[in-house]
Amino acid sequence: MSKFTRRDFLGIVKKGLAATGLTALLAPFLTYFYPPSLEETPSEAVRVGKEADIPTGEGVTVPFGRYPALVIHTDQGFRAYSAVCTHFACIVKWDKEEEIIHCPCHEGYFDPYDGSVISGPPPLPLDKIPLTITAGEIFIGGSA
Repeated sequence: MSKFTRRDFLGIVKKGLAATGLTALLAPFLTYFYPPSLEETPSEAVRVGKEADIPTGEGVTVPFGRYPALVIHTDQGFRAYSAVCTHFACIVKWDKEEEIIHCPCHEGYFDPYDGSVISGPPPLPLDKIPLTITAGEIFIGGSA
């Protein structure tokens, strides 16, 4: 019967640490090729909230599939857009003081009424998302 030595123990520890390090390096690489299954856009309408929860001049960013959506209550009613800038996919924000949609990454500005580019580098307008209001509840996407 052979004796389990200190050298044997350290060899096992070294192999365990090497395996842990290799796993830590490979995990992000593997998740790149096998991302989580998120729908680009949901197939069913997504509830945003009640009309009364978003006063005129306010906007909210809500989860909408893989990317967020921006819902704005303008003086002409509610509008919904993809919150992903068409320049470099930064997340746009609603600036209620200026009443404009702003991309903070490269100073892109979008019109809140139709999503068109006002200024900056974005090449295309924001993607519009269908919006419906049923019994005071706001829904975006889906069969809206």
